[in-house]
Amino acid sequence: MFTGIVEELGRVAAVEDQGDASRLSIECTTAVEDAVLGDSIAVNGVCLTVAELTGNGFIADVMQESLNRSSLGSLSVGSPVNLERAMAAGGRFGGHIVQGHVDGTAEIISRSPAEHWEIVRVSLPADLARYVVEKGSITVDGTSLTVSSIGPDWFEVSLIPTTLADTVFGSLPVGATVNLEVDVLAKYVEKMMDR
Repeated sequence: MFTGIVEELGRVAAVEDQGDASRLSIECTTAVEDAVLGDSIAVNGVCLTVAELTGNGFIADVMQESLNRSSLGSLSVGSPVNLERAMAAGGRFGGHIVQGHVDGTAEIISRSPAEHWEIVRVSLPADLARYVVEKGSITVDGTSLTVSSIGPDWFEVSLIPTTLADTVFGSLPVGATVNLEVDVLAKYVEKMMDR
């Protein structure tokens, strides 16, 4: 489990296409400080398993399911990535409950910078819209964010300078594809209400 509080902005060092899978080599320092083989690290919001530790990061295998449901397949050498280690049982819960199980992808529609912050509008897939509410939590590329406004097929988040500087949001252009994970509690409530 994660909290959506990005710990480090890493960089893709290599991508090995394996046909129905991919191996990502990620350069980082903080995310691997205490890592061992088998640990979980969220990469742009996708929970991946440390398959190898390298001198300057880690390697993870990405199966076809993850490539189909996320934007990881579009990463290339040099791409910045949001990284978060799995939450320690005694750690602070700074964001919200994040599983690292991407529900779908979306596109950045617009960016509206202000003097000290920025509003980013993101498309909202119809099948996820019922789980997104104004002032509720959503995970975008592994970052726990508050929905500041919502429309029929979009939502907006307001980003502070720290988020812009310390996550991929500082460099994502309009048209970029991002990973979305909706609030898992909403999905469980819906499932229980269906019964």
